[in-house]
Amino acid sequence: MPHKISSDCISCGSCAEVCPVNAISQGDTQYNIDPEICIDCGACEEVCPVNAISHD
Repeated sequence: MPHKISSDCISCGSCAEVCPVNAISQGDTQYNIDPEICIDCGACEEVCPVNAISHD
């Protein structure tokens, strides 16, 4: 199951920079992870400064 970004996202972009498959993009109010592209590697979760990314 792919990772998800919660509303706690501060749009810093740290997660998008480390995603090896470019599954993360800036949305209207926060970054979003495309579940069709995400390979569930967890790199984004490790770098999020506000712990807004989880594996559900």
